[in-house]
Amino acid sequence: MAFSSILVPLEESEILESVLGTALVFAKRYESYVEGLCILPTLAGAVAVGFEGGAAALSGTEEQFETEQRMRAGRLRSEFQKFITQNEIPQAQDDASKLCARWVESEASGIGVFGQRARVFDLTVVGRPMPGMMTPAMNTLETVLFESGRPILIAPPRTPAAIGRHIVIAWNGGTETARAIAFAKPVLRQAERITVLAVEGGMVPGPDAEEVKANLVRDDVTVDVREVPGRRSAAEAGDVILSETMEIGGDLLIKGGYTQSRLRQMIFGGATSQILSKSEVPVFMAH
Repeated sequence: MAFSSILVPLEESEILESVLGTALVFAKRYESYVEGLCILPTLAGAVAVGFEGGAAALSGTEEQFETEQRMRAGRLRSEFQKFITQNEIPQAQDDASKLCARWVESEASGIGVFGQRARVFDLTVVGRPMPGMMTPAMNTLETVLFESGRPILIAPPRTPAAIGRHIVIAWNGGTETARAIAFAKPVLRQAERITVLAVEGGMVPGPDAEEVKANLVRDDVTVDVREVPGRRSAAEAGDVILSETMEIGGDLLIKGGYTQSRLRQMIFGGATSQILSKSEVPVFMAH
């Protein structure tokens, strides 16, 4: 069964409802087990790894920090329980094999446990970090992307009505996107339409978009190729990928994560960085 298990790292944010809702769209489709994971960091660990609130806690006591973290966990648990109740999702049993959900708390030194736990799940759903709002941390997204060895689904600010009817593959010729396509095969095989999008300025040496199409059509799906010429930077290519996806009505974007190094993208910008900061559709990503 494809995507039979889905992990949702739980963080307080203004888009938590969309994160859970996006996970539910996939969970209903694949009769998945959904685990909401909340971590309770120790004070020393939180300061060491830069966990949200850790630095501020230096001015307080360990007892105060633990109390605040328990309160935070309580609020998250209430939100998760409301999500389960409103959507009539069964509570998971030990032999869970169909659509169900479970709340899990884990004491940990920091967010690294999200990436570790994600290694035994088919998919992890995280929220899109958004400047100027209380949103999921970029550290969480990158930890799961780089440490899990599994794909992630990045939820947009608003819960999508459907995911995977028209899939856009942001093909750049690279290893990371090839891996994302391989992980996404179950979704691709069920798509009504697939568009392989190649944007000049965002390519690396590798197979071209027509070769990707030739591979995909063997699964008896409808595949189009859309090539956008023109010299541009990698960051500009990211903007073009998003605008093209919206223009053709894509409801899921498949993208490899960080073909360039993270440091280079932080300094100079890049397609992945642009997509992570601006996408209004779910992004299926692997590294």
